[in-house]
Amino acid sequence: MPELPEVETIKETLTLLVQGKTIEKVDVFWANMIKQPDDAEIFKHLLEGQTFQEINRKGKFLLFYFDDYVLVSHLRMEGKYRLHQPDEEMDKHTHVIFHLEGGESLHYNDVRKFGTMHLLAKGTEFTQAPLLALGPEPFEEDFTTEYFYQKLQKSSRFIKTALLDQHLVTGLGNIYVDETLFRSGVHPLTLCNELTKTEAEAIRHAAIETLQEAVEAGGTTIRSYVDSQGNMGMFQQVLFVYGQDKQPCKTCGEEIIKIKVGGRGTHVCPYCQPQKVNDV
Repeated sequence: MPELPEVETIKETLTLLVQGKTIEKVDVFWANMIKQPDDAEIFKHLLEGQTFQEINRKGKFLLFYFDDYVLVSHLRMEGKYRLHQPDEEMDKHTHVIFHLEGGESLHYNDVRKFGTMHLLAKGTEFTQAPLLALGPEPFEEDFTTEYFYQKLQKSSRFIKTALLDQHLVTGLGNIYVDETLFRSGVHPLTLCNELTKTEAEAIRHAAIETLQEAVEAGGTTIRSYVDSQGNMGMFQQVLFVYGQDKQPCKTCGEEIIKIKVGGRGTHVCPYCQPQKVNDV
C-alpha cells in the first residue's frame, strides 16, 4: 500500500502533469469505487468542465482541488494514476478516466479495485469522512511529544498496532512503522502505556526522520509502486528491517526476524530492539 512518502511523490508528479488542465468528461467503469456522491452519473456530471487547480495530500489521501469541488482519493493497495496520450490503449484494470481538453486523459488503474473516491464541496473536505477522523501527520506541528505520549498512555495496545492507526498519527503504514521502531530501538510488541516519555520522543523523531528520507528518495518500491510517470521509488535500498528477514542487521549483524503483530508481518532486530520483560 502506498504510504505517505509514496503519495507525496505521486502528488508532486501529478501536479506537474495535470495542474491547470480541464476535464471534458469522465468515464467510470467500476461504480463501487465512487463513495460520494453515491451515484457515479452525478460524479461524472459534477466534474465536467472542472479544472485541476491544485493537488494536495493528507496522510495517504490525495486531494484534487477543482474550481468547486475536492476529490479525495485513497489508492489503497494497488491504485495508480497515469497520464495517457490520445493514441495509448486503456489498461484492462483502468476503472476511471478523466478526459482532458487537448486529448490527454488521466487514468485511475487499480488491480484489486480497493481504491475509493469522494467528491466533496470545497471547504467541507475536513469536516466529514474520510478525512475528519484522521490524526496529525508526523510533519505537522500538532504531532508534539506531549500529544503523542498522552495518547500512548491511554492505550494498552502494542505500539506497532497503534502506529498503524490513522486516528493516532496519519501516513504511517507497515513499511515505515517497522523502520521507525527500529530506528527508535523500540520492540513492536511493547505496550503503549509502558513506553516512557523518552521512548515516545524517540519514536516521534524516528518517524519524522524516516518519512523525510523516504520522501527525498521518492518512496519505496517493494512490488508494484511507481509514481505517476512510471518511476520507482528508491528508499528500499536503505531499509534497515522491512523485508530483511533472515538477513544480518546493518547495525549489529544479528539476524532480522519476522513476526506477526496484530495480523501484520513485522520485521525486528532482536538485539537493537530488545523486548521488555512484560511484553508478550
